[in-house]
Amino acid sequence: MERILRSLFTVLILFMFCSGAIAQSAYEPYIPQENEVIFNQSTYPIDAVDPQSTTNRAGANYPGLRGANQLVVYTPAFGYRTNTNEFGTEAIITGDTVSSLSGADSLIPANGFVISGHGRAKKWINENVMVGSKIHIDLEKQIITSYITSDTFLYGAREKVKEVENMMFYYTQDNTSYNQRRTTQNLNRAKEYIERAQRDSNDCQKYASKAIELADMAMSTVIPYNPYEFKGVWIRPTYHNMEEITSVLDRIANAGINNVFIETYYHGQTIFPSRTMEEYGFIKQNPEYAGFDPLRIWITEAHRRGIKVHIWFESFYVGNKPPETNPKYILSVRPEWANYQKKNADSETIPYSVSEHNGYFIDPANPDVQAFLYNLIDEIIIRYRPDGINLDYIRYPQSLAPNYSNYDMSNWGYTKYAREEFKKMYEIDPLELVPGDYLWYQWKNYRAGKITDFVRRIGRLARMNGITTTAVIFPNLQMAYDTKLQDWKTWSMNNYIDGFTPLFLTCDDKTAMNLMGNVLRNKSPNTKLYAGLFVTFMNGSNADLIKQIHAARRYAVNGLIIFDYAHLKDSYIEMLTQSIFKPIPKDINTRGSRYARR
Repeated sequence: MERILRSLFTVLILFMFCSGAIAQSAYEPYIPQENEVIFNQSTYPIDAVDPQSTTNRAGANYPGLRGANQLVVYTPAFGYRTNTNEFGTEAIITGDTVSSLSGADSLIPANGFVISGHGRAKKWINENVMVGSKIHIDLEKQIITSYITSDTFLYGAREKVKEVENMMFYYTQDNTSYNQRRTTQNLNRAKEYIERAQRDSNDCQKYASKAIELADMAMSTVIPYNPYEFKGVWIRPTYHNMEEITSVLDRIANAGINNVFIETYYHGQTIFPSRTMEEYGFIKQNPEYAGFDPLRIWITEAHRRGIKVHIWFESFYVGNKPPETNPKYILSVRPEWANYQKKNADSETIPYSVSEHNGYFIDPANPDVQAFLYNLIDEIIIRYRPDGINLDYIRYPQSLAPNYSNYDMSNWGYTKYAREEFKKMYEIDPLELVPGDYLWYQWKNYRAGKITDFVRRIGRLARMNGITTTAVIFPNLQMAYDTKLQDWKTWSMNNYIDGFTPLFLTCDDKTAMNLMGNVLRNKSPNTKLYAGLFVTFMNGSNADLIKQIHAARRYAVNGLIIFDYAHLKDSYIEMLTQSIFKPIPKDINTRGSRYARR
């Protein structure tokens, strides 16, 4: 059996090779050039190439069909992008050379491929693959080999210098007050070290690494300060007294951040003592915060520092702890609120979403669910007067994409309430519908419409109270609708929402730009776009974060938000305050620049 599977794998690879899906150079054994030194050579087994739910069952329930601890190769035959989640890492290979590193959902180059790893495979990629690495795939042994050579370091240094020069050229075009002195100084020194590396192959790594370090320093000063930019950060408030909270806010203010998104309702519990939660018989306040009201302190102290506060609100997600473990959990008190998939619609056990941290969700179609969430948000607005509401998990749980055979079985929303209401409308139980049926599209619209109705109601409530409503959305419009029933274009075109805060789950700036473009093409001009950058959460480099901020500036989005504070290390803040989030001399005067107040 193993021999048969290996033969099939080889045939598949050969087919892709012959059809041009993977560049030929990736299959040719790597031969070092004259005077080139190999510093590291490492191999790892390949679990799947262009996986399908039928051929890679270990990944059948996960985004991108990449399973736990798997290393997967994605070629253009798979599609436009990998569709993976944020819990892995990816390397984009052009020809046989790693051209960039990413975290998730990478664009697949037409003349190359992407290697994606989770768990142990992620660890191997992080430790053995870098920009400039040479990649070789062995057809017979089903392994991938990464080579780090002297040319790898030179490639990385040259690319970094080129990136900074291109960014500097962009900012010099119409900004007469742009200060490029520090950037130019570090670039010139970087070029000197590149020349040394070229002359000395034995010390190439040392000199090229120094060149990269200097190019990184240049990059940290290349983006000018914009005083009118919305600069935010999401925060899970795991702080338990006023001193801790004010210390965090001081650090945020000193970093130049002017908006915070405080996770206020998450995992089905509130950080403040809630009258609404108590009236419904739920846990009045997350026990972690018992004895004080952290939300009051966050809002009061943030406002004293000139920082606006947005309520980060996990709408239809209620955590990943089984309901039976606490009699006051929402689904313990109200089990009829639980969301169900088609495949377990009649189950006596409340299901959880395997692909979302084994999390439990409540039913957006149920009017009692919507009334509860509405009342909870209303309580927060009236009692605390925040600056905005940020709706997260404003969707159904994730299903597989429509091109998979068991797509309909993975869909959510098959609750007793929704099925009965839909049957009254169309005289058919949605359990009987399959993709392709006329009423299947009505069933999708029915569920998506429930989310839209809730967004409309919250938007109206917020505007009545003079605050803004934003929502966390998934940038790929069609995928968001097909797999999460999130119809965010409708929210925007009807002005139900003030802004979008999409999470760009990648470390790659090209992927981030593509995702930003998706949102910009499908939203109303009245809906603001705040780019949610995931680089810090994925432990990306300073350069990764800078390049994504540059991408946001190029698209002239309304601002950016970093996910999240827990991963905002001092090294990131030090970099951001070089010029991006704080002014340097001669950057203070922005008159005549592209950064006029919008």
